[in-house]
Amino acid sequence: MSQQGWKFQGKQGEFKLTHPENHSYLYFPLVNEAGMMSAITPNLHGEITSSHNTFLMEPVSVDNLHNSKASRNFWVHIEGYGAWSASGNSARQNAQQFSDAKEDSFMEAGFLWHKLTRNNQEVGLKAETVSFVPVTDDKVELMKVSLTNTGKSPIQLTPTAAIPLYGRSADDLRDHRHVTSLLHRIYPSEYGVEVQPALSFDERGHRINKVTYGVLGSDASGAAPTGLFPVTEEFVGEGGALDWPEAVVANLEPNTARGVTIEGYEAVGGLRFEHVQLLPGQSVSYIVAMIISDDRIETERYAKDYLSEACFNALLEENKTYWLEKLDTISFHSGDQEQDMWMKWVTLQPILRRMYGNSFLPYHDYGRGGRGWRDLWQDCLALMVMEPSEVRYLLHNNYAGVRIDGSNATIIGSKPGEFVADRNNIPRVWMDHGAWPLLTTLLYIRQSGDIDFLLQPQSYFRDSFVKRCHDRDLSWKPEHGNQLLSREGSLYEGTILEHILLQNIVPFFNVGEHNNIKLEGADWNDGLDLAPDRGESVAFTAFYASNLLELSELLLHLKKVSNMETIELAEEMIVLFDTLSSAISYESITDKHALLERYYDSIVPTISGKKLKLDIEKVAADLQHKAEWVIDHLRKNEWIVNKEGFEWFNGYYNNDSERVEGDYPSGVRMTLTGQVFSIMGGIATDEQVGKIVNAVDRYLKDDHIGYRLNSQFGGIQQNLGRAFGFAFGHKENGAMFSHMTVMYANALYKRGFVKEGHQVLDSIYSLSADFGTSRMYPGVPEYINEKGRGMYTYLTGSASWLLLTELTEVYGVKGHYGDLHLEPKLTKEQFDQEGNASVETLFADRMLRIVYHNPKHADFGQYRIASITLNGKPISYEEHGLGSLIGRSILESLPKDNTHTIDIILDV
Repeated sequence: MSQQGWKFQGKQGEFKLTHPENHSYLYFPLVNEAGMMSAITPNLHGEITSSHNTFLMEPVSVDNLHNSKASRNFWVHIEGYGAWSASGNSARQNAQQFSDAKEDSFMEAGFLWHKLTRNNQEVGLKAETVSFVPVTDDKVELMKVSLTNTGKSPIQLTPTAAIPLYGRSADDLRDHRHVTSLLHRIYPSEYGVEVQPALSFDERGHRINKVTYGVLGSDASGAAPTGLFPVTEEFVGEGGALDWPEAVVANLEPNTARGVTIEGYEAVGGLRFEHVQLLPGQSVSYIVAMIISDDRIETERYAKDYLSEACFNALLEENKTYWLEKLDTISFHSGDQEQDMWMKWVTLQPILRRMYGNSFLPYHDYGRGGRGWRDLWQDCLALMVMEPSEVRYLLHNNYAGVRIDGSNATIIGSKPGEFVADRNNIPRVWMDHGAWPLLTTLLYIRQSGDIDFLLQPQSYFRDSFVKRCHDRDLSWKPEHGNQLLSREGSLYEGTILEHILLQNIVPFFNVGEHNNIKLEGADWNDGLDLAPDRGESVAFTAFYASNLLELSELLLHLKKVSNMETIELAEEMIVLFDTLSSAISYESITDKHALLERYYDSIVPTISGKKLKLDIEKVAADLQHKAEWVIDHLRKNEWIVNKEGFEWFNGYYNNDSERVEGDYPSGVRMTLTGQVFSIMGGIATDEQVGKIVNAVDRYLKDDHIGYRLNSQFGGIQQNLGRAFGFAFGHKENGAMFSHMTVMYANALYKRGFVKEGHQVLDSIYSLSADFGTSRMYPGVPEYINEKGRGMYTYLTGSASWLLLTELTEVYGVKGHYGDLHLEPKLTKEQFDQEGNASVETLFADRMLRIVYHNPKHADFGQYRIASITLNGKPISYEEHGLGSLIGRSILESLPKDNTHTIDIILDV
């Protein structure tokens, strides 16, 4: 699939790319649970960090990857030839890149390791450099360089490792770059170079620093370097540079004594190894460890644990096994083995999001680490399938970020239960934030059957911002903490259900001039951030409407399985269930605002702490009434028919309270977001879904880049959002934004438009895997730009949605309050030649191999489930919708240690 690019090797997702240096912006992630986060490029550029304030290598953006000279370099001075870089990072090799003298090179990668091979045919020297971050408790990246004489004559060479040690916060890159180097304390040791800055430099208060950065090395046997070059300016020499350093080019002898302290200079891990003669066919290897430590580095321990070829090889195998086992919790087997292996890389991406957050890779050069509220809930979608043991704890903890006014903290700290209002303490409310937790929680409950989760108590987030950040409570002080207290000063806790109800009911009343929910700071599309006063998000009004319906059904199910007649809620909330007390007209925007203000006034500065018991059926009926009103409102008022006869839903109103979509002098305006949630939530009728598909194909589908997020609006929309300042076809302005495109596919599958949904998913795969255009490694990007290049690779919430869509909609493996629901929506081309398609996944804490047998090669809509066997024996199941249910008790009776096979025969 990857035309003129990478090729898969074997069946474990490993791939190979020839002459990788010919392609810009490529990088690969290396990471571990201890907190080491690296990015590595085909010439071993990139960055190494454990947080925003602790970068071992200099923080980089994508353009630095080919413009900066700093990299993980390993030099060889070859007698009779001169300096040569095993990473290809030298002035000489860079000059040869586009000439006939270009070296042979290729990179290989797997889960999660990276290998670069370069062959200097002129000299007859091959270098293989393997890099990975071991799955230990240390923050360390390892690199092994193997040099082989491929010629017919002996080679005399002197090796030198050279990794620049930035050793400080990303904030210091532009702010006091030189001044912060004066804080450096450089400690040459037996095995390498350590840097421990004296202070953590911050003009708000300089603090004593303990964090230490180091580069240690040895030869294959564990022998230490023969000498060191710890100071950058001495290593490169006057007039020299990191890609042509005097110490290597002139083959200087190192003269830095071990055990001394050097202060006040930029540092480099310059490690000189013993001069060696390589006979034809002979090889020699070197190990380099790049370390971030909480204090001075335990050199002897690191040397013992990491600095030998035997240790390196053992740790590499352990690393490969660890990642393959983690990713084997879900795997797809269809008629397209290439796409199945590509999906393996998509499966990795939600894990990378959990570990990196949304920072620390070259495209993600913003933020200071951590994740936003929306990221937290959407990443949990995939973790439920891949790492289910932690999900209940994570979900419960996440709800502590909800405010009693229905809004929430927007930034999640590194510790459980740590939340802040926003980056840089700017208070802002994204109107969509309240919608996502229910979706994720419903998936958890349907997968697990854990309905009691709804009744678990949890605290609320509290800071000075009240009334959805429109006001400040000056009586609140930071020393009060970040948890809501009652009037008596005791911690207030409500059930998870109470949190969910607040996040979905409050927005119902928070409407704009067209009776749709206000856009506020933005919705899912952060780029729509300039309509806080009169803007409305019709798209997410549809999402909230479907949530209210889901909540109504969930409450009735809770009553059915628990025999509960009532639920307990904060007494202040009764006003929000207006049909239970004093019903208002939902057509009246004034009445909605007045009711919401009454609720706000009752919870500021705090609440009573008392609770009322409400009848479950009456609460469910109230929610259903609200949902049905919204659905009817949207169908009547937001359906567009344009001059060309195409029809779809309007998605937004701008800050002048003008409808955003439809016919304009500049052309037709349309957003994909406005269609996704109306389809997914059942707002659009089946007939309307068909018309929406036609309109999307007409105005948003582009054969070159896929399904655009929006059509060309023309001009900067200062009354809608910054996104329209971006060039059209880039990022949130008209690119193929994978997240919403995958959700569009998901919505189509949910509504039974399988052919159309499959076409959307296939376009994402085809565009991403076509390396000749996308120029990216396997996986799904955040977006595809106007040129077809995949952008912002690895860290995208679209990976979670793509994984879940494949599993729950395409392969039809999902939960129904704990039971296994099988409802395949595979098209005939997705089965292999024998008519089989299968998925391996965790369900009910058992590994299941679910195999669909389609011997007649029928297409979706033609086949039905004819029989089901478990481990070769017939089992009882019941029909459910268009699929079948297998009781959870049947699965829980199976041993946990085995993989169990469920065979489903499909017949016409």
